[in-house]
Amino acid sequence: MDMWFQRVCLCTAGLLTFTMWGLQKSAGADQTIRGIITIPPEGQLYHGVFPGGVTGEEDDITPADVQSYEQLAGKSAAWIYLSHNWYKGRSFPLATASWIRKTGNIPFIRLMLRSSSEQNRPERTFSLKRILEGALDTELRSWARSARDFGTPLFVEFGTEANGQWFPWNGWWNGKEQRKSYGDPAYPDGPERFRDAYRHIIQTMRQEGAANIIWVFHVNNGDNPQVPWNRLENYYPGDDYIDCLGVSVYGAQTPMEEEWPEFRQMMDAVYPRLAALGPTKPIMVVEFGASKNNPRGDQAVWAEWALSDLMQNRWPKVVGFSWWNEGWQNDNNPEHDTSMRLQDNPSLAAVFRKWVGARRNVLGRISYP
Repeated sequence: MDMWFQRVCLCTAGLLTFTMWGLQKSAGADQTIRGIITIPPEGQLYHGVFPGGVTGEEDDITPADVQSYEQLAGKSAAWIYLSHNWYKGRSFPLATASWIRKTGNIPFIRLMLRSSSEQNRPERTFSLKRILEGALDTELRSWARSARDFGTPLFVEFGTEANGQWFPWNGWWNGKEQRKSYGDPAYPDGPERFRDAYRHIIQTMRQEGAANIIWVFHVNNGDNPQVPWNRLENYYPGDDYIDCLGVSVYGAQTPMEEEWPEFRQMMDAVYPRLAALGPTKPIMVVEFGASKNNPRGDQAVWAEWALSDLMQNRWPKVVGFSWWNEGWQNDNNPEHDTSMRLQDNPSLAAVFRKWVGARRNVLGRISYP
């Protein structure tokens, strides 16, 4: 997760028909994601969460983290979000996925092929080039077999916030706007390498029979850098590969940021692009949040406005959302620490009890065909 740039996550699936703001479900359409899980009826939303950990590396979450969040929100989470960092190990995270399933949730795994948590740097060990060359196929096939043998549904994404320069799979580190070093000269090399690498990962895992994986294409709400070659659309692997579209939409992520972007403004800008990109795909806001203690706005009010718009079906293709319930240190001044945790703000927790816990249209469990 980038600490300095606003972003949002969305996910979509099923057959839908275009409206002013996107797609509405067609009568008689298949209201499932590849027959694995059911898409909620219009007006209902799945509720997930990244429950926060200790190290900030997003892979050390615990059942206690989930329980604490769910108690404050007043509702269980349909999925639990986590990172699988390959610099710590390349095997499927079976232990974590198993306890998530045991609590009644679906694991949502960010497949983080990187050799460090440090951002804004190129990747050598797990580069797009090496993925495309097949150098990681042995590890990918082993991961896929373990995911297959896990047996129950999994959300999985590679290339979190693909259009964000902070991550090494972004086009900035892989050819940028060049068109002569790789692939089709009609496409910029950086995004094209990502697109093909993600296709290769999905193809490889499907060959191992991992049909229980729901594949998510996860972008940031804003392109960074904001240049034509880096548009999120350029990274899309295609409808044959992707089951859901995901988006990150963040407000101010630290108490020091000098702007206070509103959720509605950011979603209104990115939603039509996602709806046009995958007209038959469902959308989920996989990451959203805003920091406490920024003098330019109130965290609880920001969250209430965001949840209110989601509940009123302003973006019809959105079928779920997950709050980023984490805190982290930004420098040596404790007043500059970021917190998006319900545990740290009673007003924020009250907003979630009102808009999540008390509402029957917010679903705390995945339903199945």
